[in-house]
Amino acid sequence: MRLQSTGLVRGVPRGQGMRGRCFGAMLRRRSALLLALALAGLAPAKAAQARDPGAAPPLQFRVAEGRIENAFYQQGDIAAHLLLSSGDRPRVLVAFPAGNSGVGVWFEPTTTPVRWTLGEVRGLQRTVDGHAMNGIVAEASVSSAEPLVVKDAVLSSIRVLRDYQLEQVYPEQVAAAPQQADRSVRWQRRRLDGAPGYELALSTNNGRFQRDHGHLVLRPDHPGEALHLRIEASTGEPPLTPFAHLFNDRVQNDTRSQEVLRFLSYRQKFLAGSWRFDTYFGRDTLMSLRLLMPVLQPAAVDAGIASVLVRLAPDGEVAHEEGIGEFAVLDHLEKEGKRSDRPVYDYQMIDGNYMLAPVAAAWLLDDARGRAGAQAFLAEGKPGQRQGDALVRNLLYVTASSEAFVRQPVYANLIGLKPGSQVGQWRDSNAGIGGGRYPYDVNVVWVPAALRAIGRFLDAGLLDAYTTPAQRARLRADAAHADAWERRAAAMFVVRLDRAQATAQVRAYAAQVGVPAAAALASLPDGGLQFPAISLDAQGRPVPILHSDEGFDLLFGQPDPTTLDRYIDDMLRPFPAGLMTGVGMVVANPAFADRDAWPMFGSNAYHGTVVWSWQQALLAAGLRRQQARTDLPEATRTRLTKAQATLWQGICATRSMRDSELWSWTYSGDRYHVEPFGAAGAHEDEANAAQLWSTVYLAIPSPAADIAPACH
Repeated sequence: MRLQSTGLVRGVPRGQGMRGRCFGAMLRRRSALLLALALAGLAPAKAAQARDPGAAPPLQFRVAEGRIENAFYQQGDIAAHLLLSSGDRPRVLVAFPAGNSGVGVWFEPTTTPVRWTLGEVRGLQRTVDGHAMNGIVAEASVSSAEPLVVKDAVLSSIRVLRDYQLEQVYPEQVAAAPQQADRSVRWQRRRLDGAPGYELALSTNNGRFQRDHGHLVLRPDHPGEALHLRIEASTGEPPLTPFAHLFNDRVQNDTRSQEVLRFLSYRQKFLAGSWRFDTYFGRDTLMSLRLLMPVLQPAAVDAGIASVLVRLAPDGEVAHEEGIGEFAVLDHLEKEGKRSDRPVYDYQMIDGNYMLAPVAAAWLLDDARGRAGAQAFLAEGKPGQRQGDALVRNLLYVTASSEAFVRQPVYANLIGLKPGSQVGQWRDSNAGIGGGRYPYDVNVVWVPAALRAIGRFLDAGLLDAYTTPAQRARLRADAAHADAWERRAAAMFVVRLDRAQATAQVRAYAAQVGVPAAAALASLPDGGLQFPAISLDAQGRPVPILHSDEGFDLLFGQPDPTTLDRYIDDMLRPFPAGLMTGVGMVVANPAFADRDAWPMFGSNAYHGTVVWSWQQALLAAGLRRQQARTDLPEATRTRLTKAQATLWQGICATRSMRDSELWSWTYSGDRYHVEPFGAAGAHEDEANAAQLWSTVYLAIPSPAADIAPACH
């Protein structure tokens, strides 16, 4: 889950004891810095580039979003993401894909905004107590009208840092005391199990770190002068291995997206996003691979699917998120009293369980490598632990969990959230599916798609080496019910409003959120409105939130022409009758729900009236797939072409945000304006500057210039 606490963070109030500490910004000249470091007793670290003059140049790029400057660095064993947060809540944070670890310093709120300027970033490799530490050295400056007072420094798992960002607490065991000198401060600690840990050091040549009433304060030598800081950050966690060759020659010519995907792609796994999700997420991996398959090298797709298979539960469930590094140590300490770093997998999500089969089928059955390549992939591993054995475990889970609804098609037999959980699919914030228990996408799209994929695997004979005749018979019998499941489940999610009801709801909601209603009202059909609910509640009643998840069916299903027309209308009508705004397609619209649901799905909500980049890409890919069909009437094909044009207008209008996780909006001056999500502190969380599934446009060419002129 993304917006819920790990449950491990506790007991440390804000600003307690010695954990008020300080931070800063950049060096004027390297020579002056080295002198300052020598005076402070801090030996300068060796730049990574110096160790191998013949090495390939590092991957380096930057992304500015609102008040946050992001710098990415990857070379060999080093991979790091530096964030500098300007504004009235300054912060410096470095995230490492190695061990999903990170270090950060948070400052007390300032009365006037702080402004960071980032200079050079270099690789850093050093040895501490015989262990390799990999990280970065960054030069930065910070302009502030007042001294900077450190609130706290946190060095641990990214999951600990992200909880601290949300809740301002962390486990007491991971506290790090500052080692202070006049012009420098350093935090360092080993991991709780004694493994190599983490380091963060700040030094300046024109300011001083001083104690003031128990807090660590950074003051410039001359009031009003910008402070120059050197930032050193490193981790001792085992490094990941990037791909030497990630793309084939069909990849779109989008340098930024290629850079982001390279930073997030490793032989061990794909990372969901940085900074907050610098590790494996099952759903993110599967969805991204499905869309990126046409432009990735086969070894990369193989590695991604294998990373999902190796993390399956014994019963075949797909792992959602992994707890590794110090987070795993914390979890085992809490539950077992043992200092173990054995990975901990979260199986709370339900959508990935049904996503694996259709994504694997798209690769193993549709890929140009053919049957021999598929057989070789499935045969990898030890007897009983082959990738084919793992896949079959998942397929058996799919059929076993779907049998109740097949026997008795009532809402209670649909696939629901796990007991006690408020989340279970990609809208994994607490209000994501409006308090429902049975998600639309899982039941109307993913289960039928998984059942159909099972039938295809059986027809191809790829499961014969991993199943008994009885298992194959059971799989085939259950797979045969895919169409019936889809038809009966879809009927339960239908929401209908007559034109008068829809008009009243749209007019009232538009007034509430401050957007125009005229175009939206004009788009409403005379015969009333029909759309699928985002979920069913615990009593089987549809939750009437308009949503973007119909895009899944466009990519994985074969909707009939009437259903296709409705999908297009639902998503591309002007907001707030539909989902389309001047800055893209929002992923949810509560206009047709009760008024008490409106605030839960606002433009400040993680899964509210906000734009998720990958959902637009999903729709674009789905529309392209439907356009390739030969069984559709010409009128429907024409509507698909017009829908592409409308969608790409929004995509191209926000090209600078394309690789971000999501963004919000404001409305003024008769138009919508992009607002980076979380960058100004007004939203319930912040977005990742680099998001795996936001890079999928690399495999989705924009339409011709006459369809989407803004993209050309």
